[in-house]
Amino acid sequence: MEYTTLGNTGTTVSRIALGCNSFGSDAEWMLDAGESREVIERAIDLGINFFDTANVYSFGESERILGDVLAEYDRDEQVLATKVYFPMDEADPNSGGLSRKTIEQQLAGSLDRLGTETIDLYQTHRWDYDTPIGETLGALDDAVGRGQVRYLGASSMWAHQFADALHTADRLGTERFVTMQDHYNLVYREEEREMHPLCEREGVGVIPWSPLARGYLARPHEELAATTRGRTDGLMDERLAGYRANGGDEVNERVEELAAEKGVTMAQIALAWLLHQDAVDAPIVGTTSVEHLEDAVGALEIDLSDSDLEYLEEPYEPVGILGHE
Repeated sequence: MEYTTLGNTGTTVSRIALGCNSFGSDAEWMLDAGESREVIERAIDLGINFFDTANVYSFGESERILGDVLAEYDRDEQVLATKVYFPMDEADPNSGGLSRKTIEQQLAGSLDRLGTETIDLYQTHRWDYDTPIGETLGALDDAVGRGQVRYLGASSMWAHQFADALHTADRLGTERFVTMQDHYNLVYREEEREMHPLCEREGVGVIPWSPLARGYLARPHEELAATTRGRTDGLMDERLAGYRANGGDEVNERVEELAAEKGVTMAQIALAWLLHQDAVDAPIVGTTSVEHLEDAVGALEIDLSDSDLEYLEEPYEPVGILGHE
């Protein structure tokens, strides 16, 4: 395993973070508690110390599964991240959003399910258009002051919104966001235009989600429907249309070609490309098998030349924003 610092915090994290959206029972392709345990324990064996989940993943089940497994290890050795924003109960409007009430109540629930007194990285899952950013930052700052949270992070928003959040934190004297978890991979690179230059300037760590484009970069594009997730994931149709609209199929074919040339998997080439991007600290890799997890960690050993990187990137064309929903 390789390690890096998380943004400018000085906290050390593995260069591969384990995404925990696949743990639970909210979809056919997800893993139950026993299967999830195998993946988490193997991740620890491989040196992964960075785990990312969210309260809304299987409506708390992912947090509970992760917490149960990590309770058997030295908690101080793990960097634990979770998120808040999406509603946990459709009948309760205060179960979602980023108001002080929501943050305090949902943070308490996450701490309980994770079985921990402190969350290392607490992230806003999306931008809340109904709550002033100053209120959100004040509530998060208080959580840090109480010792319930160590660092604050954000996820998928417009760069101007993130810049406003950072400026507001500086003006109010509250804790700043130290990470940005955004949608970024070889077939979706719009974050390079504004968000990543902003993050690099401000010392914010980038921890991309969907590094394999929901599996689109892990296999030849014509085989995507062969997977359970490819057939059943409701977001896949929209995302896939976006990926394919910007030269994605040719990028996919070049990933396949380069993987065959180097004797590695397509997923490893796609992850290696991300790991070669200066703005990226640690991609959030979700997996439904130990084999795929080991495959992801193997990407750390792949060296891509400048010509390799240019070859993979060349077919890409601008595309409409995906992932802010």
